[in-house]
Amino acid sequence: MRILLGFAVAAAAFAQDYKTWSDYGGGPDSSQYSSLRQITKENVSQLKVAWSYRIGENKKYNFNPVIVDDRMYVMGAGNTIVALEAATGKPVWTWTPPADTKVITNRGINYWESKDRKERRLLLASNHALRAIDAATGKTIESFGTGGSVDLRVGLDRDPKLLTVLQSMSPGRVFEDLIILGSATNQGYGSAPGDIRAYNVRTGKLVWTFHTIPRPGEFGYDGWAKDAWKTVGGANVWSEMSVDEKRGILFAPTASAKYNFYGKDRAGHNLFADSLLALDARTGKRIWHYQMVHHDIWDYDDSTAPKLLTVKQSGKTIDAVAQVSKQGFVWVFDRTNGKPLWPIEERPVPKTDMPGETTWPTQPFPTKPEPFARQTFTVDDLSPFLSPADRAKFRDQILSARNEGLFTPPAARGAIQMPGNNGGANWGGAAVDPFRGTLVVVSKDVPCLLKLDRKMDEVPGLTAEERYESQFGFMIASDGLAAIKPPWTSLTVYDLNDGSIKWKIPLGEVPELAAKGIKNTGTHYPKVGPVVTASGLIFTGTRDRKVRAFDIENGKLLFEQEVPMAIEGIPSVYEVNGKQYIVFCASAQVGLIPATQKPIDGAYIAFALP
Repeated sequence: MRILLGFAVAAAAFAQDYKTWSDYGGGPDSSQYSSLRQITKENVSQLKVAWSYRIGENKKYNFNPVIVDDRMYVMGAGNTIVALEAATGKPVWTWTPPADTKVITNRGINYWESKDRKERRLLLASNHALRAIDAATGKTIESFGTGGSVDLRVGLDRDPKLLTVLQSMSPGRVFEDLIILGSATNQGYGSAPGDIRAYNVRTGKLVWTFHTIPRPGEFGYDGWAKDAWKTVGGANVWSEMSVDEKRGILFAPTASAKYNFYGKDRAGHNLFADSLLALDARTGKRIWHYQMVHHDIWDYDDSTAPKLLTVKQSGKTIDAVAQVSKQGFVWVFDRTNGKPLWPIEERPVPKTDMPGETTWPTQPFPTKPEPFARQTFTVDDLSPFLSPADRAKFRDQILSARNEGLFTPPAARGAIQMPGNNGGANWGGAAVDPFRGTLVVVSKDVPCLLKLDRKMDEVPGLTAEERYESQFGFMIASDGLAAIKPPWTSLTVYDLNDGSIKWKIPLGEVPELAAKGIKNTGTHYPKVGPVVTASGLIFTGTRDRKVRAFDIENGKLLFEQEVPMAIEGIPSVYEVNGKQYIVFCASAQVGLIPATQKPIDGAYIAFALP
């Protein structure tokens, strides 16, 4: 009893840190957790729509709203940023990006305020430039950078004119007076390097840079071909990062080096690609790292934010960081030193048969926790809903391709990938109760067929016989359903105190199948994230146009309501004038809207108790 009471008191002591949603994912630690308790297991079934804000265009949106005091910041029509009254959804002001805007950070936004709260800024990127907006007025802050922006293509030791893709769709992280950014480099040869960079939030001045593709003399340089840093790109953080504010540690999960599927020009293990980096958030200096994939030729990026939580093992309290992956793995480390909480084994993996390629002989496998996604796909796993023609096609593909498990190398005759490089967990796809050691994961199983063919375009450093590109495709039937038997999307809850799975259920449905009475399939292609509340609830939306709440202890469905549009992104939990809300970003999706129904504008939909 004393132990449980002490645990509760410890949780209460930190609860005030999670009452707001003033940053992407709920806060710097990316917990996707709220300490608000007004909505409970007993009353969640009474939730009603409190307000909605129509975006005004039929376009895909997946923005995680940020709420500060009584203001909410969202993305609106035409890539605008809109300030809303958080209690009513009424617009307050609108910021319009430059007229030539083609790309903009569309998953969330960064908020910063000075210690006296007199200065308040929103920071986002568009057209590969970092921009600052006055959070009170919606005006561009002209003193930031040059005329209100900083060119992110500058400072990478590459010709900025040749860097056609750089900016991430995910926001960075604010720490003290810094905005720390990753990037979304191109997928092919000659992509930009994935440097992690920190800028001053007031001036836009570059403060520090960490080279994820090491330079001569830097740690990890010997893990690459000589001078690879001059031509090879990637090893970038295109997705989400987390910050331990107490310790000043940035946790950054990196992507594969480029080109994704063939690595003749980047021989070696390719540190710091596919790694969890722990960096000093003030200086960018490396504290520790762990590489999850050596010499990645599968596009197995770590794309979900590292989750910070406290666990108990053998009576000892450990501040941990948990990283979930596309492969379906859960990696758990002591966040202070990078020591794994459970053993990780280096196991032999299949060798490549592609000319010029040299695969790494082993790959790391966590012995615990158990994976949350399926990692093999054979003819025995084919969906019962396939037509005879599709069944025959997929059967032939499986039997003719290389199919040797999770690390089957890409091949000219094809290679099976499962859960696929767009499967497992992706951005926004995990949440934690940071005090109880609970991890919640939304994952999808999407088998892929990956073939390599000769690439005709010139590539620096490679001969015509050494240039390859992928012919990549999801194994999807003519009716849009995956070739593998369901569930296609799952919701899994772990107890990371002992590394066990508490429960696992299919998440969502396919409306066309549900109409025929076929349920518990899981929805298709989710780009949604869960949130957890201190009252023991998990909230998430899905592309089947439904909002749901589950009991975190057992997975029991406690609330379900259909909305006009598919749900995208991470919901936000907040409180205004003593009333708790949860707001979802809903956007119309082709294929989920009945053919007889006209396209619907996207919207933000907020729920609250009556």
